[in-house]
Amino acid sequence: MKSVNPRNVQVIIFLLVAAGVVLLALAGFIQPVIGTATNPIIQLQGYFTTRVQAVTEFITVPRDMASLRARNAELESEISQLQSQVIQLKQQLSEADVLYALLDFARQSPENQYIAAAVIGRDPSPFMHYVIIDHGSDSGIRHGMPVVTDQGLVGRVDAVTSKAARIQLITDPGSIMNVKLESLGVDGQISGSLTGETSLEMIPQNIDLQPGEIILSSGLGGSYPPNLLIGQVINVIKRETDLFQSAVIQPVVDFSNLNAVLVITNFRPVEIEPLIPSLIP
Repeated sequence: MKSVNPRNVQVIIFLLVAAGVVLLALAGFIQPVIGTATNPIIQLQGYFTTRVQAVTEFITVPRDMASLRARNAELESEISQLQSQVIQLKQQLSEADVLYALLDFARQSPENQYIAAAVIGRDPSPFMHYVIIDHGSDSGIRHGMPVVTDQGLVGRVDAVTSKAARIQLITDPGSIMNVKLESLGVDGQISGSLTGETSLEMIPQNIDLQPGEIILSSGLGGSYPPNLLIGQVINVIKRETDLFQSAVIQPVVDFSNLNAVLVITNFRPVEIEPLIPSLIP
């Protein structure tokens, strides 16, 4: 009788076991066993993965935070520069609008000659109302020349240096000028005050003065040319015991935002000195 080779028996047994395992796997009996066997390994792998990520973040996060802070500082600096540029552009646009308005006004009044000047200073005294402009005698500006904007009358040149000039505003306490009422054709007089309020005076009692009346320069006295817009009446003061009625005037020029002006250079004010009678021997 021929003997069986033990190696062949092992191969047959292995093949039978493998075939059985395959059949059990196909039938779904081995999956729970495999899951139970591999679950501890998966949990252990997840544990180590979490710890490795924690160590990695601990090492890299401070470096990332420093980078983010540096980048944030750069962005804040850029934003600050952009905001500054926006403010400068707005200022330039505003100045351009003012200059365009002055140019348009000068074109509409070709009978006068103008020098445009920027306001570079204001009188610090609360009792005086003056502004300083950046043009003076070197530019042809002289004492007494009227100063206007596209809105209306500002005042007149009070003092001059070679490079600058001081302008007395019509709201100054020392400012007095002759005016006329546009619709009524009546002459009057306006004057400034310590508070900056402008008053209309010397209006006869029989004149029906009403709020809204437009005030223009009359040209009388030779200090200002005629028909320069000054303002309008906002409050009438009329008392039976007074010889004249008066009113409060709202100037058309916004003196608090005065940035540029026009000096009328072809007008020469008339200086009327006190007449001194001559002694005849």
